Amino acid sequence: MDLTERSIEEKNDRAKRMMLWFGIISLIMSFAALTSAVLVSRKREDWLKEFEMPSAFLVSCIIIIMSSVTFILAKRALRNGNKKLTTLMLLSTFGLGIIFIVSQINGFQQIVDSGYYFTGATSNVTMSYIYVIAAVHILHVVAGLISLLVVIYNHFKQKYSATNMLGIDLSATFWHFIDILWIFLFLFLSYLA
Repeated sequence: MDLTERSIEEKNDRAKRMMLWFGIISLIMSFAALTSAVLVSRKREDWLKEFEMPSAFLVSCIIIIMSSVTFILAKRALRNGNKKLTTLMLLSTFGLGIIFIVSQINGFQQIVDSGYYFTGATSNVTMSYIYVIAAVHILHVVAGLISLLVVIYNHFKQKYSATNMLGIDLSATFWHFIDILWIFLFLFLSYLA
């Protein structure tokens, strides 16, 4: 590869990383708006002063942390040339992402079991915000899972190596972001309880 081709490839890599960070910044702003709305709404008379966050949401925090660890291990294995371990860790990350979503759905069921629905006579503004915030986050986890599927596909096609990790790096950055975001959201909502 000559100098011009390498320069173009480096520019493309930087552009892709920059696009990801623009997306992450826009997501931060979106969730900042949601959490700000919660803080403002908290002054309403119908705001629940004491509620218990679903235990499934705590379980999902543990699952999401584990998924970040497996993604880190996948990248480390790829850098060390261990393709089998990379495959195992990527598939584990994907599986933990699915388990995270199932855990979130269990959390919604725990909210319903305690008598609160998203809308209707038994709805409550507090729980409705929790539903919305968790559901919007789940959509981003789904986007992360789609990204992870692309990474897994490309890994099976042997497109990544210790010197060519852009796709896996971008996917990992997004995955770690949505993981950290959920932990923040869980702590934020738990603080309000």
